[in-house]
Amino acid sequence: MAKKEAPPRWDRRMQQRLARGEAAALGELYDRFASLVHGLAHRVLGDERAADGITREVFTHVWEHPDAYDPRQGPLRTWVADLAHRLAVQRLRDTETAALARSGGTGSAEDLERKVRQASVAARADYIVQSMPVPLRAALELAYFQRRDYRQTAADLGVTEDEARRRLRLGLQLLSTARDAGAPGAPPGYGGAA
Repeated sequence: MAKKEAPPRWDRRMQQRLARGEAAALGELYDRFASLVHGLAHRVLGDERAADGITREVFTHVWEHPDAYDPRQGPLRTWVADLAHRLAVQRLRDTETAALARSGGTGSAEDLERKVRQASVAARADYIVQSMPVPLRAALELAYFQRRDYRQTAADLGVTEDEARRRLRLGLQLLSTARDAGAPGAPPGYGGAA
């Protein structure tokens, strides 16, 4: 088993500052991760107001329970994303279960779980794309959004064709882990639809 790397200094310091109750630390954390949290929540829930609510819940939880984050378990970014994902999925389950009950059963538990799985995969894919190194993300964006092949991507990025193929292959390999909760290469602690 590989030895875990020491957590980044910023993560450790931020956790310590939050534990001391530094309001400025919460503001800094919010500035850094609010768009990530809101984006993941919106991707799962498909509702702006609900995503706003999840964003508030995440940062409230972080403020009230700063010791819940253990820097040895992985990056603070991943922990915050996992928290946002879990809260959003729970909100989706609660909302859909209530809608099922109101409709008198014109849906099934299987439909609910399928919707939760689809939302979870989409949110994990977004997280993976946002987290991947810029060169990989740039190559994927050219290939996907601008419909460039690897030769055109290489020319646009000013790299060799072999390097463009390598970036596209690595980016797609990372993205393919979105379907596999807990797959190798998936963000630590950020898997599953639970």
